[in-house]
Amino acid sequence: MNNTKSVQQVLAPPAPHMVGDGFRVHNFFPSGYEMGMLRMSPFFLLDYGSEVEFPPTDTPRGVGVHPHRGFETVTIAFKGKVAHHDSTGNSGVIGEGDVQWMTAGSGILHKEYHETEYSKKGGPFQMVQLWVNLPAKDKMTPPKYQAIENAQMGKYLLPDGGGVLEVVAGEFQGVKGAATTFTPMQVYVGRLKKGASLSLSLPENFNTGMLAVAGSFRINGTDDVASDHFVLFKNDGTDVQVAALEDGIFLLLSGEPINENLVPYGPFLMNTRQEIMQAFEDLNHGKFGVLED
Repeated sequence: MNNTKSVQQVLAPPAPHMVGDGFRVHNFFPSGYEMGMLRMSPFFLLDYGSEVEFPPTDTPRGVGVHPHRGFETVTIAFKGKVAHHDSTGNSGVIGEGDVQWMTAGSGILHKEYHETEYSKKGGPFQMVQLWVNLPAKDKMTPPKYQAIENAQMGKYLLPDGGGVLEVVAGEFQGVKGAATTFTPMQVYVGRLKKGASLSLSLPENFNTGMLAVAGSFRINGTDDVASDHFVLFKNDGTDVQVAALEDGIFLLLSGEPINENLVPYGPFLMNTRQEIMQAFEDLNHGKFGVLED
């Protein structure tokens, strides 16, 4: 019986835009493609910084202090290094292969920029930032932060040296991810050698997409995906096969949709317009803490 989760679309990267002066991103959703607000729920936003070369500078590029409420930001560094600070006192550096999983929850101020030593040397830079929605009952959860170094990730080794599947969140073949999540999801980074293939089984009702970060892949034996392209899957089955046409890296996102009313406004992701207005009021009254630019 064929239970393949079939490909709905293969999407080319939308035209890039700058976030601050340090992040050149292709926004696949929600604005790059009209997928509908819940089509990739619980993943609300995907900003993909395809590989770009930054020249050396003594003043690190980045984005200054900005607020978040009602969701989580997930930053995955593939090349280059990102430093960050937030108003709860957390700070650190996201190195190549590392993940920062920040729960904004009830409200946080945040800034992120190129790490100082990387800035001085310059070089290739490639990253992903996701916004992961929180269900209504958890939107005002206290802010928290998960710094997930590559060495901490659960790793499934493909046979015959074919590569590795890094489990950021969820589980694969008994290998558990390091991140804790508020709703069920699988977030994988696959690093496959040419000719290697991997079979995944994902719940039929989970919204699923895959970003080809490097190299090219054949999905389910039929659909070819070039680097920097995004695959949107249908909710019509469970099984996905990914075969590497050359050495490559992919990011797979699959999650149980949050079927609730959603009101996004700027840096806030809430359930009602009233909650958005309350977020601005709380921000103006200093309830998101203090963070110097």
